[in-house]
Amino acid sequence: MSVTDLSLLNQIKGRLGWLDDRQRVIAQNVANSDTPGYGARDLKVPTDFAAAMNRERGVRVMTTHAAHIAPQGQQQLRFDVAKAPDSETTLDGNSVVVEEQMLKMAESRMAYDAAIGFYQKSMSMIRMASRKPGQG
Repeated sequence: MSVTDLSLLNQIKGRLGWLDDRQRVIAQNVANSDTPGYGARDLKVPTDFAAAMNRERGVRVMTTHAAHIAPQGQQQLRFDVAKAPDSETTLDGNSVVVEEQMLKMAESRMAYDAAIGFYQKSMSMIRMASRKPGQG
């Protein structure tokens, strides 16, 4: 069994991937905060990161038409995006409130830092358990 086969580490990687995609969606919201008719979006919270990881590592969707491929330089999101309008909508139909997006970004950053810390602690425990007794 390899360290990369541990389900705990795979779930942490899944969480980091979800948070990375969420930051990308929030950045798109902020970039479109002045676009008329743009609705704020957010990622759906996966209830099971193991299932999300299996979906990501599992069968890849095949493209049957050249138009199905994402434009060059634009990364495909690995998780589902849903409309999530903020607390107010302007007269031009834009529902992005920059302050609320910044709060979501800070929340995602804190969760990302916590996941990284948990990953580092897990790796240090694995390293400690793999040493011979008496080695410091």
